[in-house]
Amino acid sequence: MTMATESGLLRGSRTKVVRGRMPEALVAQAKARSGVKSDTGLIQLALATLAVADDYPEWLLSRRATLPQDIDLEF
Repeated sequence: MTMATESGLLRGSRTKVVRGRMPEALVAQAKARSGVKSDTGLIQLALATLAVADDYPEWLLSRRATLPQDIDLEF
């Protein structure tokens, strides 16, 4: 949430309505794990997490086999 706030994603009025039906166990577990009490807060946290997600795993995998075969990795 800090990264989403710092990047300006949480600025402005809250005019967009997002809703959906979820399994109760999923919502309960997500609230318990995050500490969020409200459905709105939980959706906001989930969206913020996706919006500022770290792309490092994808970047790392895209670098696969980019080192020269003859590179010396010994110290």
